[in-house]
Amino acid sequence: MFEKTAMVIVANTLPSLEQIGGIPLGIVLGLDPVYTLLVSLMVNCFLFFPVFFGLKLFYKRLLSRIRLFNKYIERVRRIGKPYIDKYGIIGLALFISLPTPLTGTYTASILSWFLDLDWKKSFIAIAIGSTIGGIIILLSSVGFLNILKLFLNN
Repeated sequence: MFEKTAMVIVANTLPSLEQIGGIPLGIVLGLDPVYTLLVSLMVNCFLFFPVFFGLKLFYKRLLSRIRLFNKYIERVRRIGKPYIDKYGIIGLALFISLPTPLTGTYTASILSWFLDLDWKKSFIAIAIGSTIGGIIILLSSVGFLNILKLFLNN
């Protein structure tokens, strides 16, 4: 079970896969679907911290010294502010809940940092969005595998 769980964890940490790859992998490997979902959620929620705070540190120590990059960041934040004011954290949660490539924890964490959102609110939005997206992926995976079994058994 440890090896299978480790495989699910690794799949969830890959930016191109995250939950979209981790949850179906766990189910195919024979892990309990709810257990797989919980492992996936823990990994995705944990990923927020190194990405968000790593970017903050990288910007503070290196990128903030580049004038052109500072202007670019300020421009993006200024352009994004009306959308953040309108949709806010709910928009971020909805964004991450879409189970499509490039709408996972990595992208949401980068967006949160880029738009200078409060880290606590961003984390909550990412946790909520990951939960919704994870449930969608879980139900889709279980349903697809059951339909596949139905056709293969006949």
